[in-house]
Amino acid sequence: MQHPHTSTTSPVHHPHTGTTSPVHHPRPDLPAPRTSRRGRRTGRLAALAAAVSAVFGLTTLGGPAAHGADNPFERGPAPTESSIEALRGPYAVSETTVSRLAVSGFGGGTIYYPTSTADGTFGAVAVSPGYTGTQSSISWLGPRLASQGFVVFTIDTLTTLDQPDSRGNQLLAALDYLTSSSSVRGRIDSTRLGVMGHSMGGGGTLEAAKTRPSLQAAIPLTPWNLDKTWPEIRTPTLIFGADGDTIAPVATHAEPFYSTLPSSLDRAYLELNGATHFTPNTSNTTIAKYSVSWLKRFIDNDTRYEQFLCPLPRPSLTIEEYRGNCPHTG
Repeated sequence: MQHPHTSTTSPVHHPHTGTTSPVHHPRPDLPAPRTSRRGRRTGRLAALAAAVSAVFGLTTLGGPAAHGADNPFERGPAPTESSIEALRGPYAVSETTVSRLAVSGFGGGTIYYPTSTADGTFGAVAVSPGYTGTQSSISWLGPRLASQGFVVFTIDTLTTLDQPDSRGNQLLAALDYLTSSSSVRGRIDSTRLGVMGHSMGGGGTLEAAKTRPSLQAAIPLTPWNLDKTWPEIRTPTLIFGADGDTIAPVATHAEPFYSTLPSSLDRAYLELNGATHFTPNTSNTTIAKYSVSWLKRFIDNDTRYEQFLCPLPRPSLTIEEYRGNCPHTG
């Protein structure tokens, strides 16, 4: 895979104008004009300033991080529609397996992370599967999100039958392991963390955000939970529903979850068109596109991604409905 931090520049060609100017040659029979000491000093200062400016210009060109001067958390090049829909982002990704025997509070999992350390630390996201599911059911999110500039931990739960409140605690335990004990802890900014999950893992995502309001982003995917109201949540939350969901129908799950979030919160509801409860279990461009945008916007505070969230996306072949508040304030 191409190294994500290598960039090249091409020389810019300026077409010839076709005009000429007279060239003035000094007459050899006349003495050369004298330059004042002040003029020589001014010239030297101007040349020095030009040199410094040129060096500064070179150091700010290219470089994949392209960190914004006002936002040290920006990672990667400026996004485009195609870049956030791509199967892979600009970062090469490595992965490491975490045995359930080596951790406590959750069932182990797989960590996906940008291979290079040239850009400094990254935000991190823990992802939970749903009822009876294992990490394999949400594993596609690992490399897809990590390649956009995140450390992603797809976890197994203690048992496949764990309920949402337990899954919420396990997501938090996974984040704590990531930032304090994992082999990649040095690559993570522990102040920039988020949670995701499918089905009961989506319900667990809401539980985790309720328990730990310092989280920067939460993304429940076709979530299921017996608790229907979430006014306590303070974490920017994007909820995915599916129009064909018969296991966690949007009318009794995703929609009331969204509508009971505080109206002042940065929140959004995206209902997938032609989708089922299990749509998040396979690679999905719409889920990836808006998840990347949400995580970038709120974990990295990267306003370059606001364009994909505001104005609100309109219904399409893949979006049945989208609700939310714009512009975002977080």
